[in-house]
Amino acid sequence: MIGIARALADVRDRIARAARAAGREPGSVKLVAVSKTKPAAAVREAYAAGQRAFGENYAQELEQKARELADLPDIEWHFIGHLQTNKAKLIARAAHVVHTVDSAVLARELGKRLRALGRTIPVLVEVNIGAEPQKHGAPPAELAAVLAAVRAEPELSLRGLMTMPPADELDTARRVFETLVTLRNLHGGAAVLPELSMGMTGDLEVAIAAGSTMVRVGTAIFGARATSASA
Repeated sequence: MIGIARALADVRDRIARAARAAGREPGSVKLVAVSKTKPAAAVREAYAAGQRAFGENYAQELEQKARELADLPDIEWHFIGHLQTNKAKLIARAAHVVHTVDSAVLARELGKRLRALGRTIPVLVEVNIGAEPQKHGAPPAELAAVLAAVRAEPELSLRGLMTMPPADELDTARRVFETLVTLRNLHGGAAVLPELSMGMTGDLEVAIAAGSTMVRVGTAIFGARATSASA
């Protein structure tokens, strides 16, 4: 397997080519390297190759890695997994960005935990566009209510929307991504919701063509994970 630095360079090249093909600047797409289940040493290797934003799916794993890697300046931890309200305290302490606020209850709990710490963080609202029962996210019909709940919490800085399409179905992924853009336009547009977190290893080009501003890539950087689905 190629090294992490080379893999990162390849992914950045894919992002740049996809952005240019869509008439966009490569710098308009942020790469979040998904390091879930990978050791802190792998994150250090990616950091040494210039990567700064890392995505984690599990609250306790994120908190542990944040402690282990606290010596790395300007590292940025993105929480991209399903967040249970009983784990909000961990995420409030350790995360810099949360992609997966999906209910008013969670927004209130996360806001309360951040308030106790004197912190404010950017958040995105996750939308379950495909209504897949195994996935989390607010149904599109409830998006307005969740957005309002986020705005009601001063500690939450609403930045945009996030979604996950079905795996390995590029045509379906394209429709899901385009639907998220439509929802963004219905709820204030890019001026109000500038970030769209969508696209992973297998579909990042499709996501960028649709307007993604954040792609979450794990497998193409760190290799496959035997215990969980690819990112």
